[in-house]
Amino acid sequence: MQKPTIILGASTNPERYSYIATEFLQQKKHPVYPVGIKKGEILGNPILNDFETLKHKNIHTITLYLNEQNQKQWYDKILDIKPVRVIFNPGSENQELENILNHNHIETVNACTLVLLRTGQY
Repeated sequence: MQKPTIILGASTNPERYSYIATEFLQQKKHPVYPVGIKKGEILGNPILNDFETLKHKNIHTITLYLNEQNQKQWYDKILDIKPVRVIFNPGSENQELENILNHNHIETVNACTLVLLRTGQY
């Protein structure tokens, strides 16, 4: 099953986990939407700087590669997208956002996206 995914905190640096996750998700045939503050692209996917154009995409998952402090500006935008789940990758754990998401019936997972993909749990 395809799970359209936003990679929040996307980077054009091939050594960053957000880049590797974008690559792996694409290999697994999941539609990917990298979102970050810097312009560029990852494997033909433009890095977007907002969710506005993604509202009609039925986003299943948002996988976070931002630290807790940098997530605050995205709270309302994440809620507006209404994903099925949000994955908090190592270093992005945020109890406040988890509580907000759970209160809004959005599943939260503290895990590494790469591990979930490699083990068939994505």
